[in-house]
Amino acid sequence: MISPLYALSGLGVGMLVGITGVGGGSLMTPILVLLFGIHPVTAVGTDLLYAAATKSVGTLVHGVSGTVAWRVVGLLAAGSLPATLLSLKLLVDLGAPSDSVSHLIATALGVVLLLTAASLIFRRQIMAWALARAYQPSRRTASLLTIATGFVLGILVSVSSVGAGAIGVTVLIMLYPALPTARIVGTDIAHAVPLTLVAGLGHWLIGSVNWPLFTSLVAGSIPGVIIGSLIASRVSERFMQPVLAAVLLIVAIKLLT
Repeated sequence: MISPLYALSGLGVGMLVGITGVGGGSLMTPILVLLFGIHPVTAVGTDLLYAAATKSVGTLVHGVSGTVAWRVVGLLAAGSLPATLLSLKLLVDLGAPSDSVSHLIATALGVVLLLTAASLIFRRQIMAWALARAYQPSRRTASLLTIATGFVLGILVSVSSVGAGAIGVTVLIMLYPALPTARIVGTDIAHAVPLTLVAGLGHWLIGSVNWPLFTSLVAGSIPGVIIGSLIASRVSERFMQPVLAAVLLIVAIKLLT
């Protein structure tokens, strides 16, 4: 059965992802935890598979448009996928989905949301700094830093389901200032698919995925991300990003207090 409330939540978050490229894990997991009272471990696991399905649509669009740097995707995955497996093993060793793991995830989610909000607030300044600086990392240095970035994102996403969007884009802007923004966003979305899929399947194996909930969320998010992508050019990013950042700050404070 499709739950109208869950489907509506998926629709709204899917539209935000389509418009801004951010909002999947950043908003859906807090909504499930704070609004619907879903256990944090189950919320993270279900949201990861939801994000994989939603961002697969975005990857298809960007892939057809030629706005994905597949080499960078491979470097990110080389760091993120091993980190994901290590993080999942840690959750199992800690006894997921126990109360201690629930507290750990809620805290991690709050911290990562704060980082995500900061990356949204200062993204324009970071872009300006990256474009203005004369230094371009060597191919080897950029590759190693990209793998390290993937490793950090793998940990953050596996534990909190947040980080692949705003944080990933912000770091890629600094590492690859010559890449057009569209390719940065497309690359980040493409990398999020295998990352969230592997992490989500891992959570499924440890019993922290609610499949009826997943079905309802995807039923709303797929049309939502399509609608958001179609109207993205008509919505001011200068308006959307501060609003999204403010919401994330409020949610982070709620989770950490």
